[in-house]
Amino acid sequence: MNTKLTRYAAMAAACTVIMSAFCSCGDGTTSNYNGGTYKKDEHRNNNSIVHEDINEATVCAPEYDCDGGYYERPTQASRNESYKEYIETGFKDPKAEPLSTFSADVDTASYSNIRRLLEDGTIVPEDAVRAEEFINYFDYDYPDPEEGRVFGDYVELADCPWNPANKLMMIGIQGKRMPEKETPPSNIVFLIDSSGSMASYDKLPLVQTAFSMLAEKLTEKDRISIVTYAGHSDTILEGASGKDKDEILNALYSITASGGTNGEGGIQQAYKLAERYFIEGGNNRVILATDGDLNIGASSESELVKLIESKRDKGVYLSVLGFGTGNYKDDKLEAIADNGNGNYSYIDSVDEAHRVLVQEMAGTLYTIAKDVKIQVEFNPSQIKSYRLIGYDNRLMNAEDFYDETKDAGEVGAGHSVTALYEVELAQTGDTYRGVQLEFSSEHTAEPPVDNGRSELCKLSVTYKPVGEDGDIYESQLFGMEKYNSEPSESIKLASAAAEFAMLLRNSEFKGSSSYDYVARTATSLAFDEKTEELISLAKLAERLYN
Repeated sequence: MNTKLTRYAAMAAACTVIMSAFCSCGDGTTSNYNGGTYKKDEHRNNNSIVHEDINEATVCAPEYDCDGGYYERPTQASRNESYKEYIETGFKDPKAEPLSTFSADVDTASYSNIRRLLEDGTIVPEDAVRAEEFINYFDYDYPDPEEGRVFGDYVELADCPWNPANKLMMIGIQGKRMPEKETPPSNIVFLIDSSGSMASYDKLPLVQTAFSMLAEKLTEKDRISIVTYAGHSDTILEGASGKDKDEILNALYSITASGGTNGEGGIQQAYKLAERYFIEGGNNRVILATDGDLNIGASSESELVKLIESKRDKGVYLSVLGFGTGNYKDDKLEAIADNGNGNYSYIDSVDEAHRVLVQEMAGTLYTIAKDVKIQVEFNPSQIKSYRLIGYDNRLMNAEDFYDETKDAGEVGAGHSVTALYEVELAQTGDTYRGVQLEFSSEHTAEPPVDNGRSELCKLSVTYKPVGEDGDIYESQLFGMEKYNSEPSESIKLASAAAEFAMLLRNSEFKGSSSYDYVARTATSLAFDEKTEELISLAKLAERLYN
């Protein structure tokens, strides 16, 4: 028998889901929708890999666990995949560096890409792990902002699970939600990589299914164009009304994958159409779907970034959806989305496409604030050291916070941004980490800072509301009144996501973290699909690595 039978069965199951979309387009009923409700991917179990069509008598390959759904011999990631190297941020002394400043980030591509790697039985490249995208993948049920405000905020402190001597500080900002009836009209250009590398089942067919979901949500006030690029760029659809579902779907499913890659030409053509159908006061956006292999030189890449920035400044944003395996270029796609004021998501399944383009459509498409920056000032009389978890490639200089010309992240309607700090409290009095000291004076190398202030931190946020001029600045002070000896489910979930990221990255700051602890923590929480999946992935990672 074929020793990879179970693997091929999994691929066949995924293909079945994709082909169901092909078979239903063009008749006005569209893809996998039934009465406006999307029929989600039922072929993914907790470990994604399924073998329901395999006869029970089938003997699995030696390296494959039929019950666990994973490879016992993990493989290395393809050398053709590329990730940007970065250095993990360490602990800072607030006496020398009192300010921590970073750009907001609502991207989630790192988490879903690593889910794909784990489910494929692949050892995760350390640079593929961006902890902030793990943390921000989950929902923390922050309270909505007060009437008239763009953002609400949330702060909580608890004991640090992987280092009990320290505290964990959770900072969240929640963007205002946008009722569907208040959403502005959209002018969207689907820019689809149709080169030969996109032929596999998890690339172009999944792109077509994903965009068919989004098309189903559009209305007559919206305009849709479709551009493809391979050896050259083609305009497949131009300025169609969002109500013309058949026309949009027929155009989508007419695309086939073949030829080389001319990503630059495709992007330029997409921007031309976006400008031609520009809607003043509307959502004007190019959505790029690709495996990231744009096939452009270094000089052209620099020019491409300049083009994307110039169009961004004119009100045309660019979001990126990554697809596929083998030659995935995460580093290029993240850079393009960052420069285009857009989101960056990795689509590894029909379920993930549904989450990004249907469930979170408002956040994905409608920006409520630009250049969102967060700054935390630490009081050295109360905090001995601190470390921001993640955001390593989004750090900013302290002075950039007040510089309105400095570009930063965008936040969409209903999206939230979460950051975690591990903090070491300053030692005061005659105790050390709660233990009474007999010779306290002998342990102090220098007198402690005493500025007479009991607050721990000052949290500041600045942003440009969409449609308004100038930056808004908001700040608040907080102290140990935010400490919770019985941590909320929100901070437990965020800490589990952070631990999972640190373990996969093999962080020097992971302390006593373990995959088992991540799974047990998540198991103790109120279940939703994301939490259930985190449990499954933590158990899968433990089997792969141990």
